[in-house]
Amino acid sequence: MEWTGSALRLLDQTKLPTKTTYIDITDERAMWDAIKRLVVRGAPAIGVAAAFGVYLGIRNADERSFQARLKEVCEYLATSRPTAVNLFWALERIQRVVRACAASSVTQLKQRILDECIEMLEEDTRACKAIGVHGLELLKSLQRSDPLNILTHCNAGSLATVQYGTALAPIYVGAEQGMQFHVYADETRPLLQGSRITAYELKQNGIPVTVLCDNMAASLMSHGKLDAAIVGADRIAANGDTANKIGTLGVAILAKHFGVPLFVAAPISTVDLSIATGAEIPIEQRDQKEISNGFGKQTAPEGVNFYNPAFDVTPADLISAIITERGVIKPPFARNLPEMCRDVRNDQ
Repeated sequence: MEWTGSALRLLDQTKLPTKTTYIDITDERAMWDAIKRLVVRGAPAIGVAAAFGVYLGIRNADERSFQARLKEVCEYLATSRPTAVNLFWALERIQRVVRACAASSVTQLKQRILDECIEMLEEDTRACKAIGVHGLELLKSLQRSDPLNILTHCNAGSLATVQYGTALAPIYVGAEQGMQFHVYADETRPLLQGSRITAYELKQNGIPVTVLCDNMAASLMSHGKLDAAIVGADRIAANGDTANKIGTLGVAILAKHFGVPLFVAAPISTVDLSIATGAEIPIEQRDQKEISNGFGKQTAPEGVNFYNPAFDVTPADLISAIITERGVIKPPFARNLPEMCRDVRNDQ
């Protein structure tokens, strides 16, 4: 994503991998639509996009309407997607900036909001680079093969953040240092973020990648071909339970069975200390047509029911470590997560 000075320019991820198309977002309604339709996706990217959505929604407000407009825009953007906590973290962060500068003029407040949005862009890049550095050291400690063979699910790369990504950050940082990797990318039904997006960006960056259907991961693991599995996160509870793209739970169960370490990579902003366990994480339910008529082709009979949650929750005891920009967190997460998050505002 790129701030042009008048719009937030987004790569339209719904068009990948066959078309590379950019959209200029100029108001909060277009941003809501972009988040809802997955034009922009990935928890960190959604957070930054939502912050810019607030600015785009209030930039024409006058002195009398500013506060009411700010509240309206934030509440509206909050309805776009319920699971990724970064969305709510970003909206609260913008509102906190306004509260801290309450004595400023509306013109000054607008500029302060825009400055905060741009800082969030830069901050995300720094955080993801740090995730990559810490994650790479973890991978080096267990390297059994050259190249390192890594499984990932969905997309938690540069297209889910501002630059480096989360789950793919250790791979990109390692590649910059001359290390060799082979990534196995789960296709990730029903919207194929793995085959459409992860494989796309890895190929663009010269990282060897093999795409497999989600139900082939067990076969791959049974042959001892993996050094580790790394996934992203949309919300992490205080005890370490982690919500990520639907299918992650299955990968975690398989990894546990076959002795493959499973790492979660996410910025501290994805940790939600206000909820005790994953049972409290709201799970988004998506349109049934994503299954029945995926990519325009009907693949199921009329009149049947569909189950289409966008995320599932992986229990903390299936996770080997959580990689953040502050360092690697290992079990017991219920003790170590709050310690790592100390002095970080968690106003989600």
